[in-house]
Amino acid sequence: MNIVVPLLIGVLYVCLNSLIREPHRRRFNAIMIAGAGAAYLSGGGLGAWEFPFVAALVYVAFRGLESWRWIGVGWLLHTGWDVVHHLKGNPIIPFAHDSSFGCAICDPVIALWCLTGGWSLRDLLRRRSAGPVAASRTR
Repeated sequence: MNIVVPLLIGVLYVCLNSLIREPHRRRFNAIMIAGAGAAYLSGGGLGAWEFPFVAALVYVAFRGLESWRWIGVGWLLHTGWDVVHHLKGNPIIPFAHDSSFGCAICDPVIALWCLTGGWSLRDLLRRRSAGPVAASRTR
């Protein structure tokens, strides 16, 4: 259950975000990764190291305003930060001991979606129903 629920949360995040039209979807996700960078600030589990991480994710989010790859990189960086916090015993949600572990499972799902272009479910379904010949014409 500790792995399945975070995976489902990641898939739900992708599904809901795919309903947002471009370019708003990419910009919204850039803002989300900036916010994710600041998620650990209130706990301060890594002391002053929290600030350079936030600064790095703000830069990544800024680059992500124009690039899905940067947003994906941001989610992977956040995954690493989740792992460090989990191992150090400072979870993202103080009263939920495994919350950083769950976040470290969820974030790569979102990162994979971003690294593949942040596609929408509508476009994916349209391509699948069109068949391989129509899909090759759109490339």
